[in-house]
Amino acid sequence: MTSKERLPLIGMTVSAFIFNTSEFMPIGLLTDIANSLSISETKAGMLITVYSWIVMLLSLPLMLLVSKIEYKKLFMGTVALFGISQVLSVLSNSYGMLMASRIGVACAHAIFWSIASPIAVRMASGEHQSLALSMVVTGTSVATIAGLPLGRLVGHYAGWRSAFLIVAVITFIVLVYMAFVFPKMESGEPFRVKQLPELFKNRSLVCVYIQTFLFVVGYYTSYSYIDPFLQKVAGMKSGTITITLFLFGAAGLLGSFLFSKFYDRYRYGFLRTVMISLVLELVLLLPAASKPGFMMAVCAVWGITVLVFNVSFQSETIRCTDEQSSSVAMSIFSGIFNFGIGAGSFIGGIVCSKNQLSHIGFVGAAFAAISVLFFVMCMEKSMKTAEK
Repeated sequence: MTSKERLPLIGMTVSAFIFNTSEFMPIGLLTDIANSLSISETKAGMLITVYSWIVMLLSLPLMLLVSKIEYKKLFMGTVALFGISQVLSVLSNSYGMLMASRIGVACAHAIFWSIASPIAVRMASGEHQSLALSMVVTGTSVATIAGLPLGRLVGHYAGWRSAFLIVAVITFIVLVYMAFVFPKMESGEPFRVKQLPELFKNRSLVCVYIQTFLFVVGYYTSYSYIDPFLQKVAGMKSGTITITLFLFGAAGLLGSFLFSKFYDRYRYGFLRTVMISLVLELVLLLPAASKPGFMMAVCAVWGITVLVFNVSFQSETIRCTDEQSSSVAMSIFSGIFNFGIGAGSFIGGIVCSKNQLSHIGFVGAAFAAISVLFFVMCMEKSMKTAEK
């Protein structure tokens, strides 16, 4: 890979890191935010739910609105909006103001994750396109490794606003860097609204979307409240929780390796294993709660599972579409992914409000089991039919 390809891809990787750090940081800071603003953890959890639903609702409309804009201008404007919204989060002195700032971040997120993978693939030559996609997803994994635990650590010792401030500073550094290294890249022929029905006639793509929703609901029903679960059910101390979340993300790097090693060669079995493993991990949450080592191991395998799912289904989305429709298809994927996050965190909030936090893994596992059934009965057949 040449420097002309590598340098902007490094910027894209760091961008993926900060976008995902910001998205997931409230999960690790949920208790601190709730205490600071004198609200319940369930109400603080709505920051995650509303964020996700905003991304769900606006990903497609925003992508259609900006599809004519040249990619560099679109990328730079999106990152600038993200940075400004982070600053507003730092300055928030009320729940309403914090929610408004998070909505601004969500709008930037909606556009970024619609264009990130297609841009990364176009930045690289043919033989390096899988590596380019893997780099962007690795930024996501590193966010889970370092971003969420470090954000939690900074928030614990210096206040949750400091964590958002650090993200804002990194954002503006990336903005300056990418202004110099982002190559000229036309957005191509704009995707028109009248083409949407054709996109939804793509059976394989529709199966990807349904599968994504079911998997993510199961995942986030439990993960959105992992911080309270580890504190109150597993009885872990703050430092141990940080280590556990670090292991969750660090294991994701192994997931990136497994994807590059096995996805192309054993596609169906590989994806089937991912679906089944989520069910097992969520079922084991409560049994593992009394054993810190066991809990860390479960979270580590869980981290591998979600990273592999993320990169695999982004790849499946791009595989199902052509270059003209890939950004819009990814915007729908992002919207559905975040609809799943919002639905999962909402369901998790109901479970918590019923004082059933200890059983949150079983609720998530029920949706994950439905995801397995859909994959075996529908999606796998669709994938095989499309290849004939």
